[in-house]
Amino acid sequence: MTTLTTTAVVAPEAGELPQVRRRRRLSPGRRLPAARLAGPLAVLALWAAASAAGTLDPGAIPAPWTVLRTAGHLWTDGTLPTDIVTSLKRAGSGFAIGLTAGVLLALAAGLSRAGEALIDGTVQLNRAIPTLGLIPLFILWLGIGETFKIAIIAIVVYIPVYLNTHAALSGIDSRFVELAEVQGLSRLTFVRQVVIPGALPGFFVGLRLGVTGSWLGLVVLEQINATSGLGYLMFQAQNYGQSDVILVGLLIYGVFGLVSDSAVRLVERRVLSWRRTLSN
Repeated sequence: MTTLTTTAVVAPEAGELPQVRRRRRLSPGRRLPAARLAGPLAVLALWAAASAAGTLDPGAIPAPWTVLRTAGHLWTDGTLPTDIVTSLKRAGSGFAIGLTAGVLLALAAGLSRAGEALIDGTVQLNRAIPTLGLIPLFILWLGIGETFKIAIIAIVVYIPVYLNTHAALSGIDSRFVELAEVQGLSRLTFVRQVVIPGALPGFFVGLRLGVTGSWLGLVVLEQINATSGLGYLMFQAQNYGQSDVILVGLLIYGVFGLVSDSAVRLVERRVLSWRRTLSN
């Protein structure tokens, strides 16, 4: 004879709420609006407070309002708009060439063993050579004009784009490739449905590094035999001891870098909205 054992379930008394164990949150939480501006605004506030208190030497680090007034004068006399347009053209041309080269080389090396054998070692060798160290050689090859500046910026951009895109291609799960072969997908369909989605995260990392690299390279190149541009403006200001003009150029470079990086991040979130990550 089998004896059934029952367990009594005690209901909570009237007015007593059942105890519910709260789940500990481990994620960073919801994204704060304009969160990326908090750091720069805090630095600006400290700079203004230190300048107002007389802690900073005005000759070395002018106050923010002095820099803003100088920027207004440079904009009014037409110097700043011309230099900004010139710098944007140089950075844009070099970035476009470097981005195209980096993506094409990564695809060729990532989708073909022969391409990887010919391309990857060469790119790794190029990466080991300081890009700015190539400036004297490129001046001998391309002259002292605009061509060598755009070529150096293109090299600075294509290396991170290639490295991250190629790494993403190499990291695609081989089971996806086997599944595509079983399904009988064509080469074009395989690239469109498997390769591109798998490589996009790495591509956007390389794109962000390339955008930043284009501005870093530009600030150096515009001080070499240039007659216009933000780097030339800063170089001339150095000769005359105008620290406020130098800070104007640095702040514009910083704003360009922050805006371009934010634009890439925005596109990345839209394109990769299907991914569930800590950032989204």
